[in-house]
Amino acid sequence: MQKVIITCAVTGSIHTPSMSPHLPITPEEIAADAVAAAHAGASVIHLHARHSETGKPSPDPRLFAEFLPRIRQDCDAILNITTGGGMGMTMDERLAAALWAKPELASMNMGSMNFNISGAASRITEWKHDWEEPFLKNTAGAILSNTFLEIERAVRDLGAHGTRFEFECYDISHLYNLAHFVDRKLIEPPFFVQGVFGILGGIAAHPNHLIHFKDTADRLFGKEYRLSALAAGRHQLPMITLSALLGGNVRVGLEDSLFVGPGRLAESSAVQVAAIRAIFETLGMEVASPAEARAMLATKGADRVAF
Repeated sequence: MQKVIITCAVTGSIHTPSMSPHLPITPEEIAADAVAAAHAGASVIHLHARHSETGKPSPDPRLFAEFLPRIRQDCDAILNITTGGGMGMTMDERLAAALWAKPELASMNMGSMNFNISGAASRITEWKHDWEEPFLKNTAGAILSNTFLEIERAVRDLGAHGTRFEFECYDISHLYNLAHFVDRKLIEPPFFVQGVFGILGGIAAHPNHLIHFKDTADRLFGKEYRLSALAAGRHQLPMITLSALLGGNVRVGLEDSLFVGPGRLAESSAVQVAAIRAIFETLGMEVASPAEARAMLATKGADRVAF
């Protein structure tokens, strides 16, 4: 059985500081959680930035510059920079950090979609910052834009620096969007295809959907892709365990779920990495090292990034 790549997304742009005291906010916290996750077994670390004082998601490359070198110095994980950024950011803003960093990997949402996380606001009774409640509630009327022109721009601009992509697919249609770019030869295999399950506006977190997702990707990409899956909230561990059982890879982290069990807040993303690694080892599966993940994903290597 192929070794499993564990990606860890340590902070993201969905959850807000009032939801968990453990969400990394400052560059120091993001770096520490990322390194701990790598030492726990994650070979890929997916990264967003936040304003240190408010915790609001930020696309500012200067913030990324405060934690990327620290993480690279203290672990060998592949560092994956967001191009999704956060709701309300322009495409220029969303690409800025990755274009500056020239990372081995960058995320790439494979289509525009409704991205509704407004329901999370109803569960919070006390807010730490004024921006949080309207940020969440406004997503009920927002569209996360990634048009064909926007995707092509990002693929060309980042690909020119040797950056490869984690293609985030929130629906079956996004697999066909990816196939469109494959057919045009704008991207080359192996394709790292991340199925995203459980976001309102995208595909639901149900085992049958993951199986259908894999069947569709198998038909479109054959042996030229690497399947991975993430699932929001309580669906995280069951869905990603199924992904591994199907021969795929997995993503965990506080971007995707704040919990490590029913009603139990995860004190770090590393705790989630350790939890899924323990499941894999119980099932007789092996976790891929950063060097093995680099070979599986054909990345350019840490020595060719700009930080």
